[in-house]
Amino acid sequence: MQELRNIAIIAHVDHGKTTLVDALLKQAMAVKVVENESDDLIMDSNELERERGITIFAKNASVEWGDIKVNILDTPGHADFGGEVERVLTMADGALLLVDAKEGPMPQTRFVLKKALELGLKVILVINKMDKPEARHNYVLDETFDLFIELGATNEQADFPVVYAIGKKGVASMSPELDSMKNIAPIFDTIIKNIAPAKRDVEGSFQFLAVSTDMDDYKGRIATGRVRRGHVKSGETVMHIKRDGTRVPVKITSLMTSVGIKRATIEEVEAGDIVHISGSPDIQIGETLTSMTDPEALPVIHIDPPTIKVMFLVNTSPFAGKEGTYVTSRQLRERLFKELERDVALHVEETDSADRFLVSGRGELHLGILIERMRREGYEFQVGKPEVIYLEENGVKLEPYEQVFIEVPETHAGVVIEKLGARGAQMRNLHVREGITHLDFVIATSRLFGYRSKFLTDTKGLGIMNTLFHGFEPSVERLPLPHGSIVAYEAGKTTAFALENAQLRGQMFVGPGEEVYRGQVVGQASRDEDMEINICKAKQLTNMRSSSSDGLVMLDPHRPLNVDTALEYLGDDELMEATPKSVRVRKITEGKRKGS
Repeated sequence: MQELRNIAIIAHVDHGKTTLVDALLKQAMAVKVVENESDDLIMDSNELERERGITIFAKNASVEWGDIKVNILDTPGHADFGGEVERVLTMADGALLLVDAKEGPMPQTRFVLKKALELGLKVILVINKMDKPEARHNYVLDETFDLFIELGATNEQADFPVVYAIGKKGVASMSPELDSMKNIAPIFDTIIKNIAPAKRDVEGSFQFLAVSTDMDDYKGRIATGRVRRGHVKSGETVMHIKRDGTRVPVKITSLMTSVGIKRATIEEVEAGDIVHISGSPDIQIGETLTSMTDPEALPVIHIDPPTIKVMFLVNTSPFAGKEGTYVTSRQLRERLFKELERDVALHVEETDSADRFLVSGRGELHLGILIERMRREGYEFQVGKPEVIYLEENGVKLEPYEQVFIEVPETHAGVVIEKLGARGAQMRNLHVREGITHLDFVIATSRLFGYRSKFLTDTKGLGIMNTLFHGFEPSVERLPLPHGSIVAYEAGKTTAFALENAQLRGQMFVGPGEEVYRGQVVGQASRDEDMEINICKAKQLTNMRSSSSDGLVMLDPHRPLNVDTALEYLGDDELMEATPKSVRVRKITEGKRKGS
């Protein structure tokens, strides 16, 4: 029986995780180099992942290293996709923790490492990007060890092996000297030596937990997970145990395993391996497939609760139906509930209106990615302002809090402390290193809404801000955080002449020649009150010549809205309109304005 190692790759965003996975696949000959001549990241196959440079969806691949099969599980690095991380780690026997050789442990490092330690995984530390001029491996090693202890690692977990690597070049070594780095083999050797082989109880009755699902045009619904016990052959009948305890016999129509980054059909799977099974038309994440003779359900995967909710609505703007393919409430409902099949951290609730759905997620990025994906698929809809989810415990109202980690040049630290202090943030730590101020705050999520864009403005784009879910704490009074919007007074095409006057009132979201409608938010006013402006007004022409430069119009660059900026901008009386071609903000009801 072949030995197995199931290893998850965990890291903070942009610490080189996916690049390292690519090197592991290439050097183990799981992927031919010629298939990837453009140097695109193999595992980040999704269009949004390539655009944003982050891993959003967990994926798995496998390689043969000697006589041992190594299943590699790539995970997202952002806490908003923690549902993916938590599910994937349940399939692993160990983890590679990647840490940047300059930055050291970052906020998301804390999140993913905490999940791995809670599951009792053996962790191997990989200090990546050792070729950076500012690399400081000794500091990073000390900081990571402190983090292990802080997160409650056992003595065995805290005694972790260390590998030094340059993922982009595909080299690693057991020592920090760059000259000793020849290939990626030291990482494989460390995995084989330190991660225990997967338990292969093939004699027991069959047991499999679905960790993710997807659809195939020919095979139907495919469940991915780890075989916990026993073995099963294609064509056998097994018991599907649902979340509510219902038991349904199903016939396995296909068994697949990962070979490189592709799937290969096999006739039999055994305990310990990560496989893909089709046959149950309605299997959901967290449900069990088990033997008919000894049906036993596995524990349902625990996922942290959502913290933010938004209302999805059918588009009712004057431009409704012009740009989207799927525009009805039935199509919107089907798409949202379909998302639940693969994203267990998402909640969707129907309301008393057939045109409105309440969607809850782990953060603004989590929900923003869903909105962006849906509009690229051809859906057209509206979204309300994000709101926090409140809980009640022993008669006390609780709300989510965020831990905010900020790195900013010393010259801009004062304004950041002042602005966050005004929002009720509590500073927990402050230290300055090499001219960079490192700040640590805890703040109510509701009071953090809308701050990110102001933070970038205040720090001239030089600040770095990361957030991490801190927990539910007693609710605080909601701070009034008003903003004024510039609202289009009439429908038509914007003109440079009208925009030149409008830009004196604030920052514009539209440029000349764009179609707008009455009630559309076309800019952010410099004052905290709304104003209506006719930005479609054309200049009156006469037959008199002017001594001034009559035709010269000076326009400031406008700030086009995308899903992320529009979500952050939304006020209580505003909606975001998302279509395949446009992202707009509009007032909920025409004629109802702040202060009117």
